[in-house]
Amino acid sequence: MKSYRKELWFETPTRRQLINITPKVEEILKESKIKEGLCLVNAMHITASVFINDDESGLHKDFENWLEKLAPEKPYSQYRHNDGFEDNADAHLKRTIMGREVVISVTEGKLDFGPWEQIFYGEFDGKRRKRVLVKIVGE
Repeated sequence: MKSYRKELWFETPTRRQLINITPKVEEILKESKIKEGLCLVNAMHITASVFINDDESGLHKDFENWLEKLAPEKPYSQYRHNDGFEDNADAHLKRTIMGREVVISVTEGKLDFGPWEQIFYGEFDGKRRKRVLVKIVGE
């Protein structure tokens, strides 16, 4: 069995952003030369997420509104985590809701998606460099 590892780096200009990373992961899969196996994609930071869903702008706005209702950014004082020098407790909670990672099967050298599925990097506490790990194992 072979394995291939690569990191993607992001620095978003805003605190929150959803980025479709499917083309980048597909490029890494091609580099790996693995035809059958599994592809793990995970956020390496506790205020960012990787998830699979539809690339539709209305849905992305729905995610933003829904997450903000579940874990509003402000007032910062509502969170114990923010009692010190932090102001990102909401980002930790949003990451927990949206998930840390995805695993996609690789079949005949391609990501084995269902209809409309795409991979997204969700940033909830941006404006600094963060990374995503892509690890592919198989033959």
